[in-house]
Amino acid sequence: MTAVAPPSLSLPRPRAVVDAHTHVFPAEVVAGRAAFCDRDAWFGRLYSNPVAALIGAAELTQSMAVAGIGQAVVCGFPWADLGLCRAHNDEMAAAVRGSGGRLSWLGVVPPGSGVAAAQEADRCFRLGAVGLGELNADAQVFGLDHPTAVAPVVEVCLAVDRPLLLHASEPVGHAYPGKGTATPDRLLRFLAAFPALRVVLAHWGGGLPFYELMPEVATVAANTVYDTAASTYLYRFAIYRAVLDVIGADRVLFGSDFPVLRQDRFLRRSLASGVRAGETDAVFGANARRVYGLPEPGGGTP
Repeated sequence: MTAVAPPSLSLPRPRAVVDAHTHVFPAEVVAGRAAFCDRDAWFGRLYSNPVAALIGAAELTQSMAVAGIGQAVVCGFPWADLGLCRAHNDEMAAAVRGSGGRLSWLGVVPPGSGVAAAQEADRCFRLGAVGLGELNADAQVFGLDHPTAVAPVVEVCLAVDRPLLLHASEPVGHAYPGKGTATPDRLLRFLAAFPALRVVLAHWGGGLPFYELMPEVATVAANTVYDTAASTYLYRFAIYRAVLDVIGADRVLFGSDFPVLRQDRFLRRSLASGVRAGETDAVFGANARRVYGLPEPGGGTP
């Protein structure tokens, strides 16, 4: 049985926590869940159950205050329709402008839409997006194995040196809504096709960090970092120590996947997971500020 730390134990605390993976939705989507389930098959798969949480930016900032999280990176939803992506992007840009610097956002586009998707990506960056994502190959029907159709969107990211956040999933283990087929073998082919692209792989990259024990995989993934989103649903919290020992503390971003998981509880469990004192600032804040170009605490540049 794993020992449980007593409540009085003081855990290492980063100087400023960044949650690098959260989701918010426009009020229209929150209020009209059923209609959007009909409009987008992947949304219906994840949110047809009314228990599945849909929130706006106000609920996110309230949760951050409770959890002691200073900044968050906001994702939308990987809509297959470009018009839905554009409307969601407008909502996120407005929410971030009104957040007092606490929120930053990632633009969402359906990469297989080619030039039109690239134009929307460019518009997102002009509106202040710090990257693109969370893009999802299953939800948006684009190929990770043969990513030629994604090239126009990638070129926009490269032109402004902004990262791309991709959904990732495990090739083994239990099934769950939204798991998908973005497994390490396919992700690796995507990374090999765009070696200059800075990539964030969600959900511990579906286990890809463990394959970085193979030198050739580590070479291909050298420009890749991993976030911790939804860890509770996927792994024992020993995942933190195991991955940090393989790839180092500068390539892991703390992310909760809120509102899928509660930020306060997830943060406490993550801080108690075996991350060492000398790694805490990097994993829980500094890495996200570096990768996404977020301001330093106090308003400085990263």
